[in-house]
Amino acid sequence: MGLFSKFKAGLAKTHARLTHEIKRIVTRSPRLTADSIEELEAALIAADLGMAVTAQIVAAVKKAYETQGGAGLDYLAIASAEIEKSLSANNPKLREIPGSTCAVSIVGVNGTGKTTTSAKLAHYFQAHKKTVLLAACDTFRAAAIEQIKLWGARLKIEVIAGSYGADAASVAHDAVTAAQARKADYLFIDTAGRLHTKHNLMQELQKLHRVIGRQLAGAPHEVLLVLDATTGMNALNQAREFHKAVPLTGLIVTKLDGTSKGGMVVAIQKELGLPIKFIGLGEQPDDLQPFDAKQFAQALFEE
Repeated sequence: MGLFSKFKAGLAKTHARLTHEIKRIVTRSPRLTADSIEELEAALIAADLGMAVTAQIVAAVKKAYETQGGAGLDYLAIASAEIEKSLSANNPKLREIPGSTCAVSIVGVNGTGKTTTSAKLAHYFQAHKKTVLLAACDTFRAAAIEQIKLWGARLKIEVIAGSYGADAASVAHDAVTAAQARKADYLFIDTAGRLHTKHNLMQELQKLHRVIGRQLAGAPHEVLLVLDATTGMNALNQAREFHKAVPLTGLIVTKLDGTSKGGMVVAIQKELGLPIKFIGLGEQPDDLQPFDAKQFAQALFEE
């Protein structure tokens, strides 16, 4: 399955809901009235596109209507173009550090799929001929270490792990040492899930980052927050709080194939100015894909 097909399949629920509503509004009357504008706003907000992006799309629709009238006005194409413009503002590529290891810290609340995402990320870069290592720094959750070791065995990726209850920062330290010794291109650090409201857990994450920063210049080079798309706009609060505690460099949005609220990707990126680096569109290792603004916008709106 090609990348666009994956985007299309993964965003099918969001696409169906959005296009159905917009077509219904347009079919009823080609004229742009106060009522139809209100309904268009409601449809966009219901897909969790957020107020700022909704206002941007509505303004673009009004402008097009004023210049060319209602005949043949393609609302979906206008919305798609505005989404692409909004999402293209940030670079989605993961950093590369020539001659050294790029340490990538994977963070987020419990249950967003961090461990699976860490493994899928490592798999993606390994498939692109990079040397990768995984660090099992979730030393609290029952079965987290076994889970990442199982992924490692399945994908033939080495996992650096400690024992349950071990200090996560010391496991991260050992993982950086191993990554440097093996001249790994990437080290993906699976951290424990933590509520963004728990101050002590956030301090522990900051400690982990300080420890690896002392060991490897600039580490962690990427701090990626994993968000569950099915939580919709609740994810925005998580992103805000994590960004305050540990400056994030990007987002990974998982479970997009299971929600009609795929617009939250756009809203969060717009508010925080953080690039979406990867999105999860299914269960298989290959279903984590680099984010592509154009294809995402097309999959959301185009027929």
